[in-house]
Amino acid sequence: MGVELSDVAVWGYGGAAGAYLLFGLYLLLAWLGGIPGGFLLLAVGSSASWALASTFLVLYPSAWLALLTAVLDVFRSACWFAFLLVLLRPLGGKRLRWPIGFAALVVAAELIAVVLSGLDLPVDLKPANLMLAAFLVAAVFGLVLVEQLFRAIPAESRWGLKPLCLGLAAGYVFELYLFADGFLFGRLDPDVWGVRGIAHALVIPLVAVSAARTPSWTLRISVSREMAFHSTALAVSGLYLLVIAAAGYYVRYFGGNWGRALQLALLFAGFLLLLVFLFSGSQRARLRVFINKHLFPYRYDYRNEWLRFTQALSSAGGALDLGQSVIKALSDLVESSGGTLWLKDASGRFSVNARLNQGASNASEDDGSALCRFLDEREWIINLEEFRSRPAHYDGLVLPTWLSAIPDAWLVVPLKSSGALVGFVVLNSPRTAFEVDWEVLDLLKTAQRQAASYLARMQVTEALLESRKFDSFNRMSAFVVHDLKNLVAQLSLMLRNAERHKHNPAFQEDMLDTVAHVESRMRALMAQLQEKRSIDPHKRVDLCALADRIQATKRHQQPTVEVFADRDHRLEVQAHPERLERVIGHLVQNALDATQDDGKVTIRVDMPDPSSARVAVEDTGCGMTPEFMKERLFKPFHTSKSTGMGIGVYETQQYIHELGGRIHFDSEAGRGTCVTVVLPVSARADPDLPVTRERVRENHE
Repeated sequence: MGVELSDVAVWGYGGAAGAYLLFGLYLLLAWLGGIPGGFLLLAVGSSASWALASTFLVLYPSAWLALLTAVLDVFRSACWFAFLLVLLRPLGGKRLRWPIGFAALVVAAELIAVVLSGLDLPVDLKPANLMLAAFLVAAVFGLVLVEQLFRAIPAESRWGLKPLCLGLAAGYVFELYLFADGFLFGRLDPDVWGVRGIAHALVIPLVAVSAARTPSWTLRISVSREMAFHSTALAVSGLYLLVIAAAGYYVRYFGGNWGRALQLALLFAGFLLLLVFLFSGSQRARLRVFINKHLFPYRYDYRNEWLRFTQALSSAGGALDLGQSVIKALSDLVESSGGTLWLKDASGRFSVNARLNQGASNASEDDGSALCRFLDEREWIINLEEFRSRPAHYDGLVLPTWLSAIPDAWLVVPLKSSGALVGFVVLNSPRTAFEVDWEVLDLLKTAQRQAASYLARMQVTEALLESRKFDSFNRMSAFVVHDLKNLVAQLSLMLRNAERHKHNPAFQEDMLDTVAHVESRMRALMAQLQEKRSIDPHKRVDLCALADRIQATKRHQQPTVEVFADRDHRLEVQAHPERLERVIGHLVQNALDATQDDGKVTIRVDMPDPSSARVAVEDTGCGMTPEFMKERLFKPFHTSKSTGMGIGVYETQQYIHELGGRIHFDSEAGRGTCVTVVLPVSARADPDLPVTRERVRENHE
């Protein structure tokens, strides 16, 4: 048992020494030269020295170390008396003389008793009892000083020093019990003395809260609500475990044969209950509300709340979408478990957009309803509990049936952005009793504007994406219609020639080939529209073969198209074969339309450099003016043809750029036009060359 007590004392005093040292270091860094802050720093430092000496006394017991520890204990007591007296300075005058004089007398008595206890005196004097009596008087005097300080503070300012008074009073009550028991029985209770360090360490958070609340101490110190929450939760948990351990010890000691079994069962039940408390959102909410009410002048730490709120909105897209993130961010401000988000759709009605811990609903609300008009005009947060008790406060507002049917509905928060009602959120009942006051309403109103701006931006983004989809589809449809026009032109030309050549077998065969070609192209275009795709996978396209196919499709037109190709090299590019043939064919068709029957149209295919292939379409037609080329040539829906659509050159330029190439027009009115298209060649080894090391490696793999 002694070993266990020794371990408890070591950990208790050692932990207290570490806590006081850290707190003292923090105070030293935060001290700006104020007198109360300086005395507090001195008191904390003396407490750290006393706790450290007590730790060594437990580890290495000796007479001189016991005397040193007692002297440091007296010095610690004197420093705390001095700090309290400095805080009592506003009393002034004669009223402050007796506390100062009595404090000096008490400290002197403690010091004399400690010195006498260290001397070898007759047993009849009992110096140990004198020391216990002196320390007992010091504890009583400390309680008196704390009581005087609390009474001297104006009622409206007590919140600042209330934690300090509470902590120091608890510490002096512990001292009173320890030394009163020791004085009655002639020795200190080793169990109580062993936890003395822990008891004094628990006072530190309360002292820190008062230091943060009282600027007159001239300490640049702040205690966050999160720190207070976690510290309080840790202290409550530790106290709870101590109670459970004490109860378990009692059960084991008096339980006979069943004692150990009952002790284990009680400890397990207590530990399980603690886990339920720690992981219960409602219990944490109750503790948070209690701390905010009693330890802070305002309910919220606005900086942390706003950072957490914006973080919740900006992190949407993971486990929660934006709508659910808005619900969670708002509900966390008022300890709610969730709710439902209603947003305005394109038809002007409000419907459910997102849910969090709430059942599904198919109801909808018209934007001209009484609820929506009230939210839009007043921008009030509707407290349904208040509405049921005081409906006249809401100017005769009539709630819709679907809202009254939600059993957990609590708050209706409007979402307004740029003066328009974007939607509203119906929050569930809070996890714990929660008072909706002006501070809560102001925070929710500010938060709802931020949330509404996010939702409005989301709706605008979705509308823009939908508009872009329609724009892309319309542009693709225009290209398809342009291609259909060219196919119709081929059929029209074939019908005009049919009157003269319909009995010619060669013409009939050519007509069937043309119809089959047009039919396959039209099917491909219809499939492209149905599947909403504009770009098919690229393949290797031989430009010489492509020029030959274009020449073949234009063989019935005048003038005859001539092809000059560099067939010594395989000029291949990566492209969609039909689309590339379509855009190059469009250039050739434009050349044919601009050239008289006795003119000349040529297609030249060559390789200007090892990495590029060039296709040049040249004609001797009417040409173009510099003004037309500069202002209208590449703009869609601008054309010089009476039956043209004005998108052929635009599509050609867009597609050539998509392939990583470039297009150049060289034209002069009355002298013709030359269009040059340069494309990157496809990376492919010449088949006439010997097999390379790479190809050998590929074959082996």
